[in-house]
Amino acid sequence: MERYQAVIIGGGSAGMTAASGMASLGAKVALIEKRDSLGGDCLHFGCVPSKALIKTANMSHNMYEAADLLGLNISGTLSFEKVKNRINEARDTIQSHDSSDRFTDMGADVYFGEASFESDHVINISGETSIYADKVVIATGSKPVIPPIDGIETIPYVTNETIFDLPALPSKLGVIGGGTVGLEMAQAFSRLGSEVTVFEGSGRLFSKEDRDIARFMENEMSKELNIELNAKVINADYKNEKSVLTVEQKDQQSTYEFDVILVAAGRKPAIDSLQLENAGVEKVKGFIHTDTSFRTSRPHIFAVGDTINTLPFTHAAGEEAKTVVSNVLFGLKNTLDHSNTPWVTFTVPEVFHLGMTEQEAEDHNIDYKVYRAHLNEVDRFITAHETRGFVKFITDKKGYILGAHAAGTDAGEWMQLAVFAKKNKMKVGTLSRMVYTYPVKAGAVQKSADLFWREKLFDGPIPKLTKNFFELKYKLSNGPRQQEEQNQH
Repeated sequence: MERYQAVIIGGGSAGMTAASGMASLGAKVALIEKRDSLGGDCLHFGCVPSKALIKTANMSHNMYEAADLLGLNISGTLSFEKVKNRINEARDTIQSHDSSDRFTDMGADVYFGEASFESDHVINISGETSIYADKVVIATGSKPVIPPIDGIETIPYVTNETIFDLPALPSKLGVIGGGTVGLEMAQAFSRLGSEVTVFEGSGRLFSKEDRDIARFMENEMSKELNIELNAKVINADYKNEKSVLTVEQKDQQSTYEFDVILVAAGRKPAIDSLQLENAGVEKVKGFIHTDTSFRTSRPHIFAVGDTINTLPFTHAAGEEAKTVVSNVLFGLKNTLDHSNTPWVTFTVPEVFHLGMTEQEAEDHNIDYKVYRAHLNEVDRFITAHETRGFVKFITDKKGYILGAHAAGTDAGEWMQLAVFAKKNKMKVGTLSRMVYTYPVKAGAVQKSADLFWREKLFDGPIPKLTKNFFELKYKLSNGPRQQEEQNQH
């Protein structure tokens, strides 16, 4: 039986990060991936194909918008096959960066097959090979949740894992779930030409966002999508090659007919096949339970990414994997503070989220301040005619950043300044005193941060003090001169 100092289960972002880090430090490492290629959900079904789809959909939407504005005519029919080709090209390019050769060149062994625990140190791969691990890192990611809807298995629904394989653009698309995945896909397909209806069980969209952002974005999304809130899908049926949903709202039932149904009702850890009970690894509410150093109930077994109950994002999983490398190899207990981890919803406008929302500050009884700037005050957005949106900083009384939120074109790019400032414990005013190229979209950050100094310098006691100072200076300098002029007369 082959013996390894560390075995990483899962060849996605977190698993590859952990494997490359440990192998680069000289450890004997094995990386196990259940699919026939590395990359994980992000590459195959998540971030990469979805962002390629969103970009392509926005190209189509912007083209028609520009034609209407400039008096041009567009003819022809969109080729969904070419849309899929663009997605696959992006996926294939990134796949080449994540080839197994890269890891074998580092000295790691790569196994393709489904991993399961025989014991807390022995891992079986597809029932054929067993290997011994001194330490283990579980990084198997997540999978879609299929809600318990009567008849759901009778309709040919798609999830984020299969929607990119549709043979044709659906004329009518129904989306069960108004979370990040649901809204990103809904808007993208709407911009490609589908009529889209989103069913959300709660009373609002963007429920994890700041309330001002949520209200603004719900209004923006309703301009392009049919949104049904407080909507519970209670039945699904397949009739005449159409998927029919029965939906309950306020004790009223309605039926809707669609060509395709996207189930986007959340995700859960992909750990069922690991046989964790054989290793003595405990779960809590469906997630692997870990301490702050990512150790499970078995101290030589670690878990990161979507298998644990932290932030469900690729970049968060990657940071957890970086943190766990030294813990695995050197027995350290390094932790990770996710209060400085941002996230972005890639709708149009984009939504950026960092740290506390205003309501969270209220719930914690924090004495806070808000600094807000609207994009219609920023010249770069005005010249681009992209003025929908705003920036909102939440700080403590001294000006230290508690949270930063924005909605606007490319907000995920220009709001990264806020991440640097918060992580380095800078006051929001620091972002005002930088020199910004004119005109850039990051001017929205500067405009918001300027309000900190406006409040300090112009709305506080300083203006009164400086006014008295200049009046006194005027009297002192002009008093003798006026007396001299009077004596001369």
